[in-house]
Amino acid sequence: MKIDEIENIELKFLNLDDYQELKTAMISAYASMPSAYWKEEHIKSLIDKFPEGQVVIKINGQLAGVALSIIVDYDAFDDNHTYEQITGKYTFDTHDDEGDVLYGIEVFIKPSFRGLRLGRRLYDYRKELCEKLNLKSIAFGGRMPNFHKHASDLTPKEYIDKVRRKEIQDPVLNFQISNDFHPAKVMKGYLDGDKDSQDFAILMEWDNIYYQKPSKKAATKKTIVRLGLIQWQMRPYKDLDELLQQAEYFIDAVSGYRSDFALFPEFFNAPLMAGNNHMSTADAIRELAKHTQAIAQKFSEFSISYNINIISGSMPEIIDGRLYNVGYLCRRDGSMERYEKLHVTPDEAKVWGMQGGTELKAFDTDCGKIGVLVCYDSEFPELSRILADEGMDILFIPFLTDTQNGYSRVRNCAQARAIENECYVAIAGSVGNLPNVQNMDIQFAQSMVFTPCDFSFPTNGIKAEATPNTEMILIADVDISLLRELNQFGAVRNLRDRRTDLFELRKK
Repeated sequence: MKIDEIENIELKFLNLDDYQELKTAMISAYASMPSAYWKEEHIKSLIDKFPEGQVVIKINGQLAGVALSIIVDYDAFDDNHTYEQITGKYTFDTHDDEGDVLYGIEVFIKPSFRGLRLGRRLYDYRKELCEKLNLKSIAFGGRMPNFHKHASDLTPKEYIDKVRRKEIQDPVLNFQISNDFHPAKVMKGYLDGDKDSQDFAILMEWDNIYYQKPSKKAATKKTIVRLGLIQWQMRPYKDLDELLQQAEYFIDAVSGYRSDFALFPEFFNAPLMAGNNHMSTADAIRELAKHTQAIAQKFSEFSISYNINIISGSMPEIIDGRLYNVGYLCRRDGSMERYEKLHVTPDEAKVWGMQGGTELKAFDTDCGKIGVLVCYDSEFPELSRILADEGMDILFIPFLTDTQNGYSRVRNCAQARAIENECYVAIAGSVGNLPNVQNMDIQFAQSMVFTPCDFSFPTNGIKAEATPNTEMILIADVDISLLRELNQFGAVRNLRDRRTDLFELRKK
């Protein structure tokens, strides 16, 4: 399946109604082992014992992949265990809610859906589940499907070393290593009938660095969201494809750190106007607007491929003959929503004839509610307060400023928005210059993540900051649960202490 054919992508708990589709998928995924599929009673047993451990990915309603897991008390097993032993002769009676290791029983992607990085989503889910359940690690016996081609010349250890050095391609082992799993041991006779692996398997492990030994002390569950800010360098691009290649590079980079969001700056695609410098500035930006839908669609594809929510900064768009400054929230489930810059600057109105938008709302995401205000909009406190009333936890501000004066306005207003609305605020801008683009001379930026100022947060309200005027990414973790604590127990409580008996704020 091609990315542009995807209408919806879902990660769901496995249901027994999925069994016939699951069976067909397993037979196609393990063509060399035609009898290697789970019976319905096995799947029912897994779902009954540990529903959270059994998940499927569905694309356009079709089952595309699956991951099955149990929890085990790992000390009860020898490092040379077999698949039959770890599963209790396929009864899964070895599952132990009080165990310390999440053990992978099965994971695969249907052949027709490969190439979409769906396997990464399943592995990411397992990691998040391991962290959520406070388990020590993830382990499983990994197949070596290409080992039979080299078994006469190499030992399993030599084979693994060559795969790690990229001298041999093993699709399964390469994928597992690229997802932060490390080989711990070679096991002989692990999976009966696996001729491609010559009956060998590799014990693969992933360590949960957040693991804490169980304690009787009360503990609050934290909700951590990782933000990836892209401080974009303005530079010439020969065409749209080259600009998208650079954008994908940054998306890949922040996704590699398992970021939940990627934030681009306002008008990051402005370099494409260089080819229209012979036109008036108003005509040139209208030519730029012709690329907006293609960029939005490509960003939506990137959000699926890299399993990350993308805030596309902003771009010009023409609706009914009028020019607007807009952006798109591209969710990693394949859905997409549009936001608008409501307040255009005097320069945008005078030079480009740009109009202000009319719609303001908070957006639901898999990491909670967010808001997006484009540059100048951050300087109007009413907008973010309305978003806060709608439940916003994180405010994203893509901006473009040429002078330090302009940057300081955005920066200081953004920090104020974090304090008064008890939320996190992330701002991302562009740096560099575009000598061949009119009305887009030079840019000044320092991307940052702001917090409220209270005891649970940095004393200066700055969670992370980029180096000024340097192309880079900025990665920062924000803890949503701290906002809940602040709202209830903060030294000051800006949202709760408002004098709504004296004033009110509402959208028309």
